[in-house]
Amino acid sequence: MDTLKIAGTDDTPTVTLNKADAIFELSGRSLPEDALAFYDPIFQWLKVYGAAPNASTTFTFKLDYFNTASSKVILDLLYLLKDIKGMRILWYSEEDDEEILDAGKEYAEQVDVPFEFKTLAR
Repeated sequence: MDTLKIAGTDDTPTVTLNKADAIFELSGRSLPEDALAFYDPIFQWLKVYGAAPNASTTFTFKLDYFNTASSKVILDLLYLLKDIKGMRILWYSEEDDEEILDAGKEYAEQVDVPFEFKTLAR
């Protein structure tokens, strides 16, 4: 399975989805003009991955900001991830960023996937 790598910009997160190296990560800022269009390749890749996933998968979120449109798409993404056997989520936030931490906690309450919360080192 090919790796999906999307370079981050000021408005879009860096995306790395690599089955062979077990790297599944979104990091940076997410405020694309069209969130659905930006995230569509990620959804498509994960649907294929979900048919034959690794024995365990850790999906890492290191987002420092996301807008309302991205928030909805991230929730949809988490619902897709919950159906992948062996999935767990690592949700990172800055030590003083309660908004990102609280968003992760809200997602964890809505989606039946194990979440682990971490603080980003400065």
